[in-house]
Amino acid sequence: MAILPNQLPTLAADPTGRSLGLHLPPGTLLDTTVDGPWSEPLMWRADAPAAPGDWLRLASARRTAGLHPVLVGGGDRSEPHPDKWELDPGLASYPGDHDAEEVLAEFWEEYAAEDDADWPGLAAAVPPAADRTTGPDADPDADPDIGPDTRAADVADSLAAGASWLTEPRLALVPARRSADIPAAIGWVGPVNYTDDVAPLCAVLRSWEDRFGIRVVALALDRLTVSVAAPARTPAEAEAIAAEHFAFCPATLTQGVHDSLRAYAEHEVLGARAWTFWWD
Repeated sequence: MAILPNQLPTLAADPTGRSLGLHLPPGTLLDTTVDGPWSEPLMWRADAPAAPGDWLRLASARRTAGLHPVLVGGGDRSEPHPDKWELDPGLASYPGDHDAEEVLAEFWEEYAAEDDADWPGLAAAVPPAADRTTGPDADPDADPDIGPDTRAADVADSLAAGASWLTEPRLALVPARRSADIPAAIGWVGPVNYTDDVAPLCAVLRSWEDRFGIRVVALALDRLTVSVAAPARTPAEAEAIAAEHFAFCPATLTQGVHDSLRAYAEHEVLGARAWTFWWD
């Protein structure tokens, strides 16, 4: 596996990121882990609270410097500052070494065994909006201009505007191969009571990138929000995706407000342009 270059150290001498083709506001490089400073910065975080439009202004960092945007903050009583999250990059393996279906099937067997339900398999990919505007099954509500990155910016703007669970959001940049790898890249331990190694969950996020156009948009101490460019269009699609959500994060049902997978699918998945997960 080739090592991904980390461009964050460049920002120590070039805080605005001009040499990387960026125009960054004042920010801080964070390298704090549970065991002390990491060997290199894990993320850059803006000093000022995020505002609508900030995500889009820094979206080019992914192309020019391999830095992916993500909002970081608190949720409910969660600590909003990542340097207090006890990040542990040493625990994370490489997401590409894991198979998404195998990961979900194993978790399903562990957490759904009492229901005596077999793992239903991966949900089928939902076609991108641009592919749903023509033909006999054309979707009149599909917007061909809404791709994964545009949807991510829209969801980020909504979170930054304050209409969400996220408190004190700051925009951060993380060196990662793709958005789905952000949790592993920083050593996020939000699901530590579920799994020590977050990389298998990142493998699932990679699969969701490919099938549903998701992007990792926000992280708190133990919460994760992804944007969804190709949401479920039918109850059947929603139920298939809901099964994956349950395996990915059982608390979506066991500690949520819905008493069945079908109810969760109807209210939280069908047509949803963002998914949020919380681990106890």
